[in-house]
Amino acid sequence: MTSSAAATSTDATAPAKGHYVILDGLRGVAALMVVVFHLFEAYSGGSPHKQIINHGYLAVDFFFLLSGFVVAYAYDDRWGGMTQWQFYKRRLVRLQPMIIVGGLIGAALLGLQHWSLFPKLEAVTVWQVIGVMLLGALMIPMTPSAEIRGWGEIYPLNGPQWSLFYEYVANILYAVGLRKLPIRWLGALVAVSALALVGLLVLGPRGDVIGGWALNASGVHIGLTRVMFPFFAGVLLMRLGKRIKVRHGFAVCSVLLIAALSLPRFGGPERLWVNGLYEAACVILLFPLIVAIGAGEKDVDGPSLRIARFFGDLSYPLYITHYPLIYIYTGWVVDKKIPAAQGALVGAGVFVAAVAIAWACLKLYDEPARRWLAGKLLRRA
Repeated sequence: MTSSAAATSTDATAPAKGHYVILDGLRGVAALMVVVFHLFEAYSGGSPHKQIINHGYLAVDFFFLLSGFVVAYAYDDRWGGMTQWQFYKRRLVRLQPMIIVGGLIGAALLGLQHWSLFPKLEAVTVWQVIGVMLLGALMIPMTPSAEIRGWGEIYPLNGPQWSLFYEYVANILYAVGLRKLPIRWLGALVAVSALALVGLLVLGPRGDVIGGWALNASGVHIGLTRVMFPFFAGVLLMRLGKRIKVRHGFAVCSVLLIAALSLPRFGGPERLWVNGLYEAACVILLFPLIVAIGAGEKDVDGPSLRIARFFGDLSYPLYITHYPLIYIYTGWVVDKKIPAAQGALVGAGVFVAAVAIAWACLKLYDEPARRWLAGKLLRRA
């Protein structure tokens, strides 16, 4: 299971500034790739070496980079008249409504997830589900022994929520003091974080960054390592002002991103470090390059503008609501031994359903909820 943090659009609760439409669109492209990755994962047999869209989990690290860039862009110059609590309220308004509805969808669909992959679900009571849903809504993680699915997830109703936990961690670190670092010291922090990431990838036991959703030493180590470099590299990239202008920037960036997330695993089980080097190159070199190109032009027009805006609006709701459907689909494929052709047909339907649910949540719930909360909580911010 792989998951990720897609709430990185230019914050509607932040002060009005020019809009990086291409970056919003890239966030949507990455979110769509996450869904495709999770659908193919049902046929991987639990092995990353057999996955088809093999590096889709790196979308999480791309989201973290985008988040750092956008948070710095929206808030770096606001701290003279904004308190930490006002910053936290803005981030809560942006992120929390969809976290709550993601948990509700996960709880509502739990009855359709009684497959052999989820050994604990048979003994789960309604009160346990309600308790887990409330804990998830409050962003309180669960230990592997206490969670109800058997996968060790800190948010067992909606696995991808783990990355929002680390999104909040990074936002808190930014607000409590790291935002004050001058560029030189911020660069040093980013460099040290990059070394930690390379160490995890090249010297670690897996040769990839998969993980972060378990509340144990390994899970916390992976989660913190995954968020620290890209988030604060995004902050640094915004402050340095490095932008690259290319023609058809959205298309160019989309192709680069899709290719990076789709390439097969490198090196095989015998040379895990080879794949680790590839992932390090993606996160440390390629993803900042893509963001620098995407930020090279704030305004696009024509079809690119409409596509980018649609993808950007859809991305966070899609990311945070699709996985309950994936639980059902994966359990069905594995337990029923569904052939690939039949699975692809049903998987296409799941993809369409995930997009439809996300769009409905965005328009009927998320946007109205954020407007209401902004009016109640942010009037004096």
